[in-house]
Amino acid sequence: MWVHLIVTFSIISLLYLSHVFRDNEDENYCNLFQGSWVFDASYPMYNSTICPFIEKEFNCLKNGRSDHLYLKYRWQPQGCQLPGFDGRDFLQKYKGKSILFAGDSLTRDQYMSLACLLYTSVPGTNYNMTRVGLVSTLKFLDYGVTLILDRNAFLVDLVQENIGVVLKLDSVAKSANLWSNHDLLAFNTWHWWNYRGAQQPWKYIQIGNRLLKDMDRMVAFETALDTWAMWVDTNVDPAKTLVFFLGVSPSHYKGSEWNQTEVKNCAGQTEPLPGSTYPAGLPPALAVQQKVLSKMSVPVKLLDVTTLSQLRVDAHPSFYGVSQTAPDCTHWCIAGLPDIWNQLMYNLISN
Repeated sequence: MWVHLIVTFSIISLLYLSHVFRDNEDENYCNLFQGSWVFDASYPMYNSTICPFIEKEFNCLKNGRSDHLYLKYRWQPQGCQLPGFDGRDFLQKYKGKSILFAGDSLTRDQYMSLACLLYTSVPGTNYNMTRVGLVSTLKFLDYGVTLILDRNAFLVDLVQENIGVVLKLDSVAKSANLWSNHDLLAFNTWHWWNYRGAQQPWKYIQIGNRLLKDMDRMVAFETALDTWAMWVDTNVDPAKTLVFFLGVSPSHYKGSEWNQTEVKNCAGQTEPLPGSTYPAGLPPALAVQQKVLSKMSVPVKLLDVTTLSQLRVDAHPSFYGVSQTAPDCTHWCIAGLPDIWNQLMYNLISN
């Protein structure tokens, strides 16, 4: 009888522990991407005025932004704490290794933020930075850490041909060599997929032998992501390389999206939106990203920053980017929101 009771209790205990561990492993148990913004006087994480890598369109302080409240907010996930970013630890983890970012100007935002987070953690460290065409390479010489930026708005090939510029949805041949043999890959694309008219950088879309003047842009986006995913699944060894994909980074050109009908855009916004949800909801492109990533054999970590970024109506350059007449409500100030993206990435790397 006692043996039977002990066995029964052991089975129940194992089932209970299994349930607890499953709950802890469930992404909803402590979802780093769900939460709200809280004021923190200790922020920002670094002094951006001593970072030499920030390009003009992101350098809000240097461009004269006088309200600094946007720098004083910390991301607080629901039900857990987000550990801080440790630049020295990051450099030690990736000593002698290489990290590649590929994507549009939002990827540039993230790349420069990471460069500043690392540089300011070891002030005065030796570095070398070069740019050839659309590829920038930053080397932290004392650590042997290499950061590469591939300015690649669509990820798939954009090719100049006799008929004009062609967007090839089923090819990444131009990028394959550059993307290979890195220890961390961070990708992003979405921002350019709905551009039309003079802003549209291509004349034709090509899929296989089909040449199109245009097509459903969401379908084109998904087709391109499938091509990218196939390259990752075929060429990346997950035992050697971590892969991240940046979720949709929102723009703030319509105050009605956050229930401020009297507000035209992000200009003049100095504080994040309260709460943890965005009135306009999530963009459909995020669902496409999630769908493609869910089908992949190589695990790709989605930096699901969409909602937390939607709440940051205050964090754009506005008139303190490249233009003093047209507010930039697409990109983000550095220091600022992209530092949180990298803090989240750092925690996903560390765990």
